[in-house]
Amino acid sequence: MSRRHTGIRALAAATLLVPLAACSSSQAGGDDKPAAKTAGFPYTVTNCGVKTTYDAPPERAVTMNQHTTEVMLELGLQDHMAGTAYLDDKVLPKYEKAYKSVPVIAKEYPSYEKLLSVNPDYVYGGYASAFLAGDGRSRSALAKSGIESRLNVEGCAKDPVSMEDVYREVREVGSTFGVRARADKWVRGAERELAATAEKSKGKKPLSVFVYDSGDKSAFTAGGRGIGNDIIKRAGGRNVFADVDKSFSDASWESVVQRRPEVILILDYGATSVAQKKKRLLDDPVLKDVPAIKNKRFAVLPLSDTVTGVRAPEAVRKLAAQL
Repeated sequence: MSRRHTGIRALAAATLLVPLAACSSSQAGGDDKPAAKTAGFPYTVTNCGVKTTYDAPPERAVTMNQHTTEVMLELGLQDHMAGTAYLDDKVLPKYEKAYKSVPVIAKEYPSYEKLLSVNPDYVYGGYASAFLAGDGRSRSALAKSGIESRLNVEGCAKDPVSMEDVYREVREVGSTFGVRARADKWVRGAERELAATAEKSKGKKPLSVFVYDSGDKSAFTAGGRGIGNDIIKRAGGRNVFADVDKSFSDASWESVVQRRPEVILILDYGATSVAQKKKRLLDDPVLKDVPAIKNKRFAVLPLSDTVTGVRAPEAVRKLAAQL
């Protein structure tokens, strides 16, 4: 709390100095012309029900969750970042140098006090859990401290998420930071990559795919709402739980057996290795007649590939190659 109080006192002091500085400048004979506005500003965006107008790009952003961090790094915005937190995997090699220049303020989600200690003016969360009110990090609480925020669009989507939402996410972040041209360039590259993958998959019969995230008594799997479902479809697959109206959900092993997937897509993250997940599936007598188990047919993607971020187009290509 002491750091927060220090920040508030510093802000109050700065506020008191503004009129004095203005008066001093006028008396010194300086001109009174308003400062030139940054191109593309003011910029207004509505994100997950929160409407915000930016008069200039944020200067001290904090990202929470892998995909938000990588969106910022892809757009070359590391100099606008005061901190980052909560990776599921290692950042991609092309981002390593930029990532190392940004302070890691917490291994998982930071406390509200820890967040305030780096004096952010913008917080960008990947999942709704980044802004849990019970943890003191709600978007409204941040706003009361003068901090703007953004939640990745998948965190509040009312309809199934698609690659169009990835494009929207990157473009809106690019516009918020005054680098819309960079965002548009990335989108054009993603569209070309997806078109090339679609061409290679043309005419092939879709394979039925069961996503295994984790779980023992039940299977935690991908439903039809998340970007993972769109990735599978574009890669030449059919998600056997596409009818489940959630991004991720628990499913009984009996329902997995009934849907007879031809391929099992294992999500690679956390303390349980891919080899351990395969062994759990192959050793389960309940699953012995599932085609994917009979044929030992598995695909693997990192968890961070299957969320609404800059990895998604490449994830389609990687999965298509495995299918």
